[in-house]
Amino acid sequence: MSIARNRLLLILKQAQCKNLARTMSLRYISYTNKIVERAVYTSGSDNMQKARVTTKSLQLTSQNETRELMTVWPDIVQDIVSVSQKLNLPDVTEWLTRVLEYNVPGGKNTRALMLLYAYYILTPADRITRENVYLARILAWCMELLQAFLLVLDDIEDRSLIRRKQLCWYRHEDVGLTAINDAVLIESVMYHLLRKHFKGRECYTVILETCQEIMMKTLMGQCLEFTNFGKTLNLDRFTMDRYDDIAYYKTAYYTFILPVIVAMHFVGIKSQKLFGQATAILMKIGHFYQVQDDYLSCYGNREVLGKIGTDIEEGKCTWLAVTALQRVTPEQRNILEECYGSTDSEKVKRVRKLYQDLNLPRLYLAYERETYGQLNAHIQQMSRDLPQELFRMILNDIYRRTK
Repeated sequence: MSIARNRLLLILKQAQCKNLARTMSLRYISYTNKIVERAVYTSGSDNMQKARVTTKSLQLTSQNETRELMTVWPDIVQDIVSVSQKLNLPDVTEWLTRVLEYNVPGGKNTRALMLLYAYYILTPADRITRENVYLARILAWCMELLQAFLLVLDDIEDRSLIRRKQLCWYRHEDVGLTAINDAVLIESVMYHLLRKHFKGRECYTVILETCQEIMMKTLMGQCLEFTNFGKTLNLDRFTMDRYDDIAYYKTAYYTFILPVIVAMHFVGIKSQKLFGQATAILMKIGHFYQVQDDYLSCYGNREVLGKIGTDIEEGKCTWLAVTALQRVTPEQRNILEECYGSTDSEKVKRVRKLYQDLNLPRLYLAYERETYGQLNAHIQQMSRDLPQELFRMILNDIYRRTK
C-alpha cells in the first residue's frame, strides 16, 4: 500500500462516516491509470464539512497494482507446486512450473484488476487490511488461472499460432496436445488455491460454487461458438439471438460477472437484489466487449493485439458475420456461402472486402458510440446501494480499446 493511500484511509476513518468513506473511496482508485481527484476532508463538530478537493496523481494505478500482483505470483506458484513436491513428483513439479510461468502471467490482467478494484471500492476503509488485500490478490490470480485454462484450450480449438506475442503453448514441439491436460491442470490448481486459503471462511463455499457454475456456462458458450458442430457451414444459424447467447455465455460471465461477483462475496455482500443488479449491467458490458473482440479480430493491429485473428477462417458466428448477413444482397450472400470458414487466403480477402463494401467498420463505430451511451444510462439508473463508479470504471476502461 502506498503512503498516500494509507494517509487517505486514515483521513476517511477519522471522518467517522463509513457510508461516505465507501462512496468517496471510488474517487481514489484509478482503474484506467489516469489523474484522479483526491478529496481531503475536515470534520466539523456535528457534520462532515464540505470537501476540499485537490487534483493529484493517485499511487494506486493499474500499473502499480499489477506490480503488487506480481509480488504475490511466486507464492502462488509455490502453493501450487507444493502439492507435487509432497507427492515426490519432481518431473511434475518442473513441468507444472513451466506451464504456469508460460501461460498465466503476461496478459492484460483484466479480470484480476477488475476483482481487485471491486474489492477496494466495495470494502469499508477500516476493513482494508494487509491480510485481506493479500487474499484479494490470491483471488485475482485465481481469475487469471481460469483465463489461462480457457485460452490454452481456445488456441487449440482455433488452431491459433500466436498468443500474447509468443507461440501458443500447444505449438511447442514438446507440448502438442498435451496442452489439453495442462489446461485442465491449470483449472484444477485454481480450486486448490481456493481451498488452501479460503476453506473455513464464510465466503468459501459460495465463491467455489460461483466459479464452478460460471465456468460451466463459459464452456457451454464456447460450444455455441462452434456453430456447425462438425457439420457443413450453415449461415442460417448465424442469427443475432444466437450471437447474443455466445457473447453472454462465452465472454460476459467469466470476464466481467465472475470477478465482480467473487469480490462481492469476499467482502460479505448478501443482498440478492444487488447481485442481480450487478449481473444485469455486467452482462451487457460483456456483450459489448465481445463485439469489440470480433471487430478487433478482423481490423485490429496484430502487433498491438499480440495474436492473429482467425474468426473468418474458423467460420465463427461473430457480430461482423451476423451483421453482414442482415445486409447482404443474394449475390453477396453467395460470396459468404463460398468463402466464409475457408482458410484460403484469397477467400478470406473476399470476405474482408465484402465487410468493407457493407460499411461494417463505420457501422461498428456507430454501434460502439451508441452502446456506450446506453450502458452509461443504465449505470446511472442503478441503485445507489451499489457504487455506480465501479461499473463506469469498468466500462470506460474498455471503451474504444485497441487490444
